[in-house]
Amino acid sequence: MTPEETKEDVDSVPLHTLVFDLLGTILRVLAILFLFLALFCRQVTVDGDSMNDTLENNDRLLVACMGYEPKCGDIVIVSHGANLPDPIVKRVIATAGQTLEIDSSTGDVIVDGVLLKEDYVKGITMVRSGFDGIRIPKVIPEGYIFVMGDNRENSKDSRSADVGLVPVENVIGKAYARWFPFNKIGNI
Repeated sequence: MTPEETKEDVDSVPLHTLVFDLLGTILRVLAILFLFLALFCRQVTVDGDSMNDTLENNDRLLVACMGYEPKCGDIVIVSHGANLPDPIVKRVIATAGQTLEIDSSTGDVIVDGVLLKEDYVKGITMVRSGFDGIRIPKVIPEGYIFVMGDNRENSKDSRSADVGLVPVENVIGKAYARWFPFNKIGNI
């Protein structure tokens, strides 16, 4: 086929056919993108101040959902706490089989005998006791994780009876990026 013949073929196609073909292609791409996001990714809005200063109230996050296994330090979305109906955003502190200690006098968090370097923490990590608190197990049981907010003095997390230890099946996924507000877009 010569270039002249190709040009004649394009010129002979009506404009409305080209527009419909273009719209069809765009719709197929959007459908594939929507399906990908629905199966592998979610959007979550941070509600509250428990993750300050890492995350702020109303930040919008992208969350990887499929095939995720919680790891220490990851920011995760949990479908609910023991007594909470709504999803919460927290940081994984310890996973199944790990030892966990929180020094009530210093606020230090020690996992597997190693002091965590937690530059992201706002406030002092307190061990709650009495009505709101739970007994923190020395070893995290199989199938569970221990989570805390970065704003340790203002976080309802695994130290609270309302959340407690989180079953791994209640973890929706790992937050990997903030997409709003636009001036803070990026990985987290």
